[in-house]
Amino acid sequence: MTDPTPEQHPTAGQHPAAEHQRPDSPRHLSRQQQQIKLILDADPSMAAGPKDGDGGVTEYLYRKGSVLVRSQYVDQVRRLASTEVTGETAGVMRGIERMGVRDTMAAMRVIINACGPGVASPDHAVSITPGDCGCCPATEPEPVAANRLTRPALETDPAIGAGVRVVVIDTGLDPRSVDKHPWLTGVTGDDDPGATGPGSPLETYAGHGTFIAGVVRSVAPGAEVIVRRGFRPKGVVYETDLIKTLIEVLQNDHPDVISLSAGTWAYDPTGLISFDAFYETYLSAHKGVVLVAAAGNNGDRKPFWPAAYPWAVSVGALDVNWGQRALFSDFGGWVDVYAPGEDIINAFPEGIYTYEEEDNTGRQATFTGLARWSGTSFSTPMVAGLIAARMARTGENGLTAAAALLTQARAAHQPGVGPILLPPVA
Repeated sequence: MTDPTPEQHPTAGQHPAAEHQRPDSPRHLSRQQQQIKLILDADPSMAAGPKDGDGGVTEYLYRKGSVLVRSQYVDQVRRLASTEVTGETAGVMRGIERMGVRDTMAAMRVIINACGPGVASPDHAVSITPGDCGCCPATEPEPVAANRLTRPALETDPAIGAGVRVVVIDTGLDPRSVDKHPWLTGVTGDDDPGATGPGSPLETYAGHGTFIAGVVRSVAPGAEVIVRRGFRPKGVVYETDLIKTLIEVLQNDHPDVISLSAGTWAYDPTGLISFDAFYETYLSAHKGVVLVAAAGNNGDRKPFWPAAYPWAVSVGALDVNWGQRALFSDFGGWVDVYAPGEDIINAFPEGIYTYEEEDNTGRQATFTGLARWSGTSFSTPMVAGLIAARMARTGENGLTAAAALLTQARAAHQPGVGPILLPPVA
């Protein structure tokens, strides 16, 4: 494995995508609005939350006509916010119920005024390749010639990560890529419905889970990797549906490490009440299991959930030369560690991709098995893989290995960036 060099990769200032990755650039803001429109057009049950200031970005998307209420407050909310409640409640998980309301935002104002914060919340939409409001990837994938090497280069020692199970919750897995690329041999999971083979169209975000599995295996070739499909078309799912998938993964897959490249900003500055309940009731009961989550591509210090929870390992992205924070990466004291996340090269389904990004809309590209992609979505599985590698080497569980690596990352911190973890370099 070799260090990135200027000859191999442009500097951050020269990178062709750098300018539109700036969160305040007109192109980025326009593209974010395009992404929101695509998602809302695809799902009439969804609505856009408020914008972050005049001319700013949409903060989150949510399920219309309902709110999530902590179970112990249901009777109180129904009594004090009776003018907004329209239907019966239904349990969505232990400790959380969904209540029908006339208007979600109006109901939230009434509930907070009557009952205080932390009692209820919208059912937020959570998106893969998260960016502003969780809807916008840092870049769209670009095809890479079949004879190119992955980036970072592949570890080949099968002992690295051996005996450790990493579960990726994402778009699913392309089985043709598993057959094509030796480093994916043995990776299993749910099929990615957006990847249907050579010559066929690739749906938006198809291949995202396959790419992430490849990144895990790049740094932990011996790890057992399972990819679960937890997201609908356009890469979006309601938080309560994602929680159901997380619970199923804990109960059925028994992971050591969970890699989740998804998130959202939230109505409540303290996070998502369904994830609060998930940790309190489920994750905390599974000793040693660690959740590694993407910090988001907003270029902002505003907490992004679930990465911002103290019990999650939040991962930001380093730039193409691994020395500075990527322009798109979120940052702040709630981000635990930064890892390479720009111009990552790994496995991607064969097929024809149609671009949606402004100035690129309608352009098509043919993928033959590899892609170059950027985002905290890809720095996240790199850290998940490094945790697996340490677990195999030391015998620690996921939480202990993660804590040790974060200590190591703080010792190697980059001024102006923060704690850094890099894949081993030969």
